[in-house]
Amino acid sequence: MAGSAVAGFTLAIALIAAIGAQNAFVLRQGLRREHVLPVVAVCAGSDALLITVGIAGMHGATAEYPTALTAVRWFGAAFLLGYAVLAARRALRPGALSPADRPPARLGATLLACLAFTYLNPHVYLDTVLLLGGVARQHPHHWVFGAGAALASVVWFSALGFAAHRLAPVLARPAAWRLVDGAVAIVMVAVAAALLLG
Repeated sequence: MAGSAVAGFTLAIALIAAIGAQNAFVLRQGLRREHVLPVVAVCAGSDALLITVGIAGMHGATAEYPTALTAVRWFGAAFLLGYAVLAARRALRPGALSPADRPPARLGATLLACLAFTYLNPHVYLDTVLLLGGVARQHPHHWVFGAGAALASVVWFSALGFAAHRLAPVLARPAAWRLVDGAVAIVMVAVAAALLLG
């Protein structure tokens, strides 16, 4: 039983640790210290929900309706490209890069963006519903496997969000924020291109 939990934890960490749009968003929120706990809760809770759906057998139903994933892919790519444009604009305007220069974003807007980064990203469904759900079904203790995978999500997003502020002294200068936002814009474009070309 413990082996299934460790296997789920290990596979999930390997999948979600890759740099992507969702991770970049959580990192930015952590650096700005804005609504970190709700963002981490949404990301980890969404992963747990989708892993549960995958283990319950929805991975087969999803595979039968590829047009749904295609629609999500196109919407996701459009959303990511739009966010890339916003990040590039922030990178080109140093006055908008310092967290102290503007009021914090509203919780509702932040959570909507977080939900979009989560549910408009087809990779989330591929990783959680299809891959983790499918692998879990092959384990004798598939719900324990799923619990291990969900725990990995909690650990990863908590570390990413709550430890990011340790980089705050380095990122106190507008030039550093320009680099962060420039990197975020590049990541968003790369992920969107992968979605469109994949």
